[in-house]
Amino acid sequence: MSADSLNPVAPSRVFVAILLRDLTVARRELPYFLVRTALQPILFVIVFGFLLPKMGMIPPGYSTTMLPGVVALSLTLSAIQSVALPMMQDFGFTKEIEDRLLSPVPTTFIAIEKVVAGLLQGIVAALFVLPVARLIMGPIPGLSFHNLPLLLVVTALGGAAFSAGGLYLGTGIAPQQIGLMFSVIVAPMIMFGCTYYPWAGLSHVPVMKWLVLINPLVYVSEGMRAALTPAVPHMPVPLILGALVILTALFMFLGLKAFDKRAMS
Repeated sequence: MSADSLNPVAPSRVFVAILLRDLTVARRELPYFLVRTALQPILFVIVFGFLLPKMGMIPPGYSTTMLPGVVALSLTLSAIQSVALPMMQDFGFTKEIEDRLLSPVPTTFIAIEKVVAGLLQGIVAALFVLPVARLIMGPIPGLSFHNLPLLLVVTALGGAAFSAGGLYLGTGIAPQQIGLMFSVIVAPMIMFGCTYYPWAGLSHVPVMKWLVLINPLVYVSEGMRAALTPAVPHMPVPLILGALVILTALFMFLGLKAFDKRAMS
């Protein structure tokens, strides 16, 4: 027996190998992935960003408000689905998670790898939707890329928060209840996530303005507005970043705890 065979494999190498495997699978299923995560935002862009303005039913400047929300929606939908759906399958009928749990790394590493993979897929979805939405809606007044560092930070924190949220949902919800997740959790999150209207606009409905603050998507949408269309009223940037950091830590804690509990059962 060689000396190399006696040396344990570094956990980092195992982590990277599993991550590359997941990214390879995602790359092979890229068309399906984009349809699953980008179709809904693009349909909203076609209706509210192209058709209704052409009909004169919505002011042309509405695209300035809408574009950041659409990018935020594509990021969050992709991040949460890319983790939650595979988790439901892996712990369900495929039992694929059992092979990963036998890897020579702590159980926590397996969960964190899923979150990182979801984050990267969320970024891909956002990068795809942004130019497509711009192409469909045409020139967008006030669109700027001068706040690139803020855009990168909001994208990373938003993707991490919703990937961790997907880990929590994917390990806490049975596969047969997946429809419940989208109808009770995801759909209201989209409607009240300030994706199609700025948070400042809710001043006309004060109660709703404060109630929506429990929605994590609000902070991603407002962060995208601060980065892409800074002229549109938005939340203070420190509040946005602070909320995203707290949400990321909270969802990661809950997700890791639920993953460990499910893995041990």
